[in-house]
Amino acid sequence: MVKWDPVTHAHVVRAIHEYDRLGADRFFAIHGFARTLSYDLIWEKRLYPPKAILGTAYEFATGKRLSSADFEGGKSGAVRVLRDLGFQIEAKNAR
Repeated sequence: MVKWDPVTHAHVVRAIHEYDRLGADRFFAIHGFARTLSYDLIWEKRLYPPKAILGTAYEFATGKRLSSADFEGGKSGAVRVLRDLGFQIEAKNAR
């Protein structure tokens, strides 16, 4: 089980900026995640893949890389952690 305590709001914002800088395809290739299927992280009116952003934020916080299989992305996983850090998350079918 992943301990998310080291990950801060600032680490998540850094991961968002990394996604913007690299673009989706390069971001996924470098950090090892894929597009989101169920939820979007909403930041400054843009949509981001919650699990990929959180996994990358974890890497920034700890120096350790997670794979997609290392943690859950849904309501009880990445979505919950990101909401607890103050981020807006919406189900894709809610819009």
